[in-house]
Amino acid sequence: MIGIAQPIRVRDETPPPVAEVLAVYAGRSKDPLTNARGMARVRESLERGRSAAAQRRLAQRAARRTARSA
Repeated sequence: MIGIAQPIRVRDETPPPVAEVLAVYAGRSKDPLTNARGMARVRESLERGRSAAAQRRLAQRAARRTARSA
């Protein structure tokens, strides 16, 4: 005789509300020098990512082109 399986319990893994997370930073003062430095770091990181993606695409195109001609 086949029994009925117990339902699987799913844990609640929802992230906390954004407002609750950001409330920790609400009272901080904004230092323009720190902000500028942070923005520059983010821009550099994005540029590195774009450059790496372009290199990857070029390598994939080259690999496809040589595979067809072989």
